[in-house]
Amino acid sequence: MNQMNQMNQIKNLGWRVTFAGLGINLALGILYTWSIFKMSIKESIESGDGIFNWSLSSLNDPYAVCCLVFAFAMIFAGRLQDRISPKITAVIGGLLTGSGLILISFSTSWLVWILGFGILTGMGLGFGYASATPPAIKWFPPAKTGMIAGIVVAGFGLASVYIAPLGIFLIDKFGLSQSMLIFGVAFLVIVSALAQFLVNPPEGYVHPAPNITKKSNAAVDYTPGQMMKTNTFYKLWIIFCVASGAGLMIIGGVAGMAKEGMGSMAWVVVALMAVGNASGRVVAGILSDRIGRANTLFIMLIFQAFVIFSLLFITPTQIVLLVVAATLIGFNYGTNLSLFPSVTKDFFGLKNFGVNYGLVFSAWGVGGFVFPRVSQMIVAQTNSPKIAYILAAGLLLAGAILALMTKAPEVAAAVENKPFIPIPVSEKN
Repeated sequence: MNQMNQMNQIKNLGWRVTFAGLGINLALGILYTWSIFKMSIKESIESGDGIFNWSLSSLNDPYAVCCLVFAFAMIFAGRLQDRISPKITAVIGGLLTGSGLILISFSTSWLVWILGFGILTGMGLGFGYASATPPAIKWFPPAKTGMIAGIVVAGFGLASVYIAPLGIFLIDKFGLSQSMLIFGVAFLVIVSALAQFLVNPPEGYVHPAPNITKKSNAAVDYTPGQMMKTNTFYKLWIIFCVASGAGLMIIGGVAGMAKEGMGSMAWVVVALMAVGNASGRVVAGILSDRIGRANTLFIMLIFQAFVIFSLLFITPTQIVLLVVAATLIGFNYGTNLSLFPSVTKDFFGLKNFGVNYGLVFSAWGVGGFVFPRVSQMIVAQTNSPKIAYILAAGLLLAGAILALMTKAPEVAAAVENKPFIPIPVSEKN
């Protein structure tokens, strides 16, 4: 009876960690509401009110820098989470995120926004995000890796559902700067509070539920150095860079796309894209547990290329088509954020998962930096995003082909600092 009670307590602790991580990501998902903030800055520039004196080609710069810093902060945050504590890592994330937003509330300077939103908030997102998923999936068996990862990261995608309309309301009532102050203080407190519920399972912990997977990779833990010696790592990195960059390019500008046809209701498109983003993470996680990560990734990349290409034929006044396309783009983009942590854990083990996924996640940052920046430059030069859409769709198709060529590495080190030895590889992934 005591053993049964202990098992139930452990199970409940796993779900507690999962929903704490979900809550943290619901706060950190302010990144995906950038298009709302950008729209306000653009209106100021075009009206000549003297508040924001930026060039139009630099509108996405704080967002692009934030994506890049976010990704590379994940590497250091992942190591901290692995070695010390997800709780401490998350508190650091909350402090940095809040500090960055509070800083930009006191200035409209492009440089201050780069420092505040781009660097400080970017670092905060990296530390907070890195602390949420690893402890959650460690409490569950491998058969549920995709599902749990999908639930935790769904919060990041779903955040715009409430942040977008709340942001519009606060900007209308208090202005952009005061809105950033409110968000900064709120998220600092919320993330730091939820961080107290994050805890890793004890070393050697095995979930009491039976592992129902039919096939699985040998239990092998790669060190970061060993992982980076495999071709698999670089294939995953390239695919993630393209898939995330293409999605972030649309997410960063979707409010502007919708404003012409929907006016002040453009936030609805942002919110619906967020619903697609969040649901894509959960659906892809569950689906990939069943048909494999690579197969799910291939389907997502092909579908995303098709939807982005369809934007060439949708005008801002075709509201229904725009909403459907935005939701589907959000859905496909969201699948990346459950597929890549799951495949990193499957291929490279759980011991160094935090730092290993941080290295894989750096691809997200590079994609998020390059694609929106290039897209904004194309729009500034041609007054149309069509060339950017064609480029993104083509790269997604190339990524889909590469996904079919990506398999688990055939050699691994069972223990850190030991030589590589051949191991059997599951065909599932």
